[in-house]
Amino acid sequence: MSRSRLTKPTVQPQLMRAKTAKSAIATGSKKVIYLDMDNVLVDFMSGVNACDARTRRRYDGRYDEIPGVFALMQPLDGAVAAYHRLRTHFDTYIASTAPWENSSAWSDKRDWVERHLGRPARKRLILTHHKNLLRGDFIVDDRTKRGVDRFDGEHVHFGSRTFPDWKSVVEYLLARA
Repeated sequence: MSRSRLTKPTVQPQLMRAKTAKSAIATGSKKVIYLDMDNVLVDFMSGVNACDARTRRRYDGRYDEIPGVFALMQPLDGAVAAYHRLRTHFDTYIASTAPWENSSAWSDKRDWVERHLGRPARKRLILTHHKNLLRGDFIVDDRTKRGVDRFDGEHVHFGSRTFPDWKSVVEYLLARA
């Protein structure tokens, strides 16, 4: 009795997104960029300052634990315009960390993104404590914590001497789009 063998044709899977900046150029796809929220897109202290003095005293040194504080925050100067300009040139995501001790922060951040950046942006929000697991070409963040120091792409250090504001960040990134 003979056995027939089924063979599958060999198919080379096509990459949906380039893994590196060089391959992005070669395939014509957009480079991937992640933008942090707190003190990058969002003026963190604007939310804290919107709280009453008693609340600020109670949560001194741990303002990110104030219930609802993230809903009170305003965009940093130039942040909304920068987001909209960058998203036309990059595959753009918002990568932020939400404190475990403040469960409202998770939904407040999602609502902030929709309110200030538009409804489609909410599906581009990634909340993680491990930004090093993200794959992309650039991350714009004001800190090196939460895996930013181990991100495979380039860290654009927002608020640094080199990148003090959104104007300098946008100019730098558009030259590399």
